[in-house]
Amino acid sequence: MRAFARLLDCLVYTQSRNRKVALLGRYFRTAPDPDRGWALAALTDGVPIRLPLRRMLTDLVSRFIDPVLYRLSRDYVGDTAETVSLLWPDQAVTPTASLAPTPDSSPQGGGELGEASSDSIAAPHPDPLLASGERESAQAHHPSRPSHQALRQSSLDAAATSPLPLTGRGRGRGEDAREKSLQLSLDLNPTPSPSPQGVGEKRAVAAGVHAASDDKRFEERDEPAYLSLGHVISEMSTGTTAERTERLGWFLDRLDASGRWALLKLLGGAPRVGVSARLARTALAESYGRDVSEIEEIWHALEPPYLDLFAWLDGKADRPDPGAKPVFRPVMLAHPIEDEDWPKLMPEDFVAEWKWDGIRVQIVARGGEVRMFSRQGDDISGAFPEIRSAFLGHDCVVDGELLVMRDGEIAPFNDLQQRLNRKTVTPKMMTAYPPHVRLYDLLFDGHEDLRTLPFSVRRARLETWHARHHPRLTDVSPLVAFTTFEELNALWSSARAEGIEGLMLKRRDSAYQAGRIKGQWFKWKRAALTLDCVLMYAQRGSGKRSSYYSDYTFGVWRDDESGERQLVPVGKAYSGFTDEELLQLDRWIRNNTTETFGPVRAVEPGIVLEVAFDAVQSSTRHKSGVAMRFPRIHRIRWDKPAAEADTLETVLRLAGAASVATQAVSQT
Repeated sequence: MRAFARLLDCLVYTQSRNRKVALLGRYFRTAPDPDRGWALAALTDGVPIRLPLRRMLTDLVSRFIDPVLYRLSRDYVGDTAETVSLLWPDQAVTPTASLAPTPDSSPQGGGELGEASSDSIAAPHPDPLLASGERESAQAHHPSRPSHQALRQSSLDAAATSPLPLTGRGRGRGEDAREKSLQLSLDLNPTPSPSPQGVGEKRAVAAGVHAASDDKRFEERDEPAYLSLGHVISEMSTGTTAERTERLGWFLDRLDASGRWALLKLLGGAPRVGVSARLARTALAESYGRDVSEIEEIWHALEPPYLDLFAWLDGKADRPDPGAKPVFRPVMLAHPIEDEDWPKLMPEDFVAEWKWDGIRVQIVARGGEVRMFSRQGDDISGAFPEIRSAFLGHDCVVDGELLVMRDGEIAPFNDLQQRLNRKTVTPKMMTAYPPHVRLYDLLFDGHEDLRTLPFSVRRARLETWHARHHPRLTDVSPLVAFTTFEELNALWSSARAEGIEGLMLKRRDSAYQAGRIKGQWFKWKRAALTLDCVLMYAQRGSGKRSSYYSDYTFGVWRDDESGERQLVPVGKAYSGFTDEELLQLDRWIRNNTTETFGPVRAVEPGIVLEVAFDAVQSSTRHKSGVAMRFPRIHRIRWDKPAAEADTLETVLRLAGAASVATQAVSQT
């Protein structure tokens, strides 16, 4: 658990992609089985156990802190794992014959308390992992737990007197509140310490990743076996909620603050340490000298803790065979087209398609099973049972765009969002937001792999296949006829419409290859629109931004029935500004608040934000009746008076232009 905690800590503090890959790769090569497999699961699809974790933690924390104070703390910190790991009191662990490590007189790491001896602080929970006789024996050595006030006072005393340096993420004993800077280090070697709790192990992030001189870097020779990831997952996978709550408390008691944080990230299903599932798989592949596509093509046929996968990577077994299971194939992606690209391209070498405003998907029908994957390889089949039903009985792999379509018209992207990120959907939702897949490519026809064929051949095969089988809720994306790029430019200029994101250019002789292959496919997205809007509301962010007002709702002017000007909201954004600008905005918001609604503040109409966005669509959620598509802060107009911001009439004019463009595109 300590090695996993060090890994997460270093990932949080590392911005460089290459350093993250190096950290992950080193962990995967040196951590033992099954721990590295469970860590990989936590960073990708999540560990396969479901816990009412927030309810369990609320129960545990309420035993030593006021529930209202806990909720306020959680709201301010912005992360449940972080909040609980900091609030949970440290204590010494009484050794037992079966579980506890050898007693140690060295200080414990990562807590709010100073040194604590095993005969002064009791375990707050019975040991659910011990036999009843052992539990009674262990409890006999413990007096009752001291009051929370005593614990807090002990924390303050320890923080004021301890000579220990500040440790990563502020989770450690001996923190000096006056210290303003933190020298971070990516050296994952454990700091030599006789303590099983390991004070100051992760002095997080220095200039670079040190070369791995030995393969024992992540091994924990002095950590008890019951704190391994495999044992934790095993214990938390069975039992009633009450039993697992007590087990969770037992584990939390035996970890320092960093370990508690890592434990809760492991069980919570979303570590949020700046690592996507694909990046974790990429790091695993690169650390063993493999191409990530070799792993992605078998990924969905594997199960945590991936023992067969690591056996293959270690050279101890053959590559796992997915057999007849429907598995994801890495998708081919396009490069944004640049001005310098045009002189190198010949129109006769390319075909053009509309770039539809949905999400890219891959549908795999094999052996009576159907799965639909996102472009990152995430299985989203559960949210779209209609599509699975439409492809039952087929044997194919197709590439396309997932949309919501009503009576042949593509609905705004906002409608599709209502169906995304759901494990199940209701009949009402299925009726309100009917899905449709517009097909781009045919990768497998039966067991025949077509990916090495030229695009022009695959396209002809797709049209023939679709005419023969015609799965429900599908059609084939039409090609856009053109002879010169000037003609194509005229069509591209008319593409600002609901359902049209731009154009795709695909080389006729291009094979289907994973990733972005230079010079083969290009995406020609429409230029962003901009409007000058007035900041209306600000909300505190989450995670690293939980102390700052970083989520902004903005609006435009309109005249009400009495002729008075008023602001009406048209969108919300939380990106596009620098850290320095965030501090300036946060300070201005605090000094110009007119009302507060929990974490939200209403402000004076004093700041103009130039907002970039892709389109305007109707919305029943906004008083204006419209909403922006993908808004982001382009720049802050400190120089512009709020009275000179744009009006709702301007926004509606853009929406009207989009409708005209829709008709023009449909006529092509």
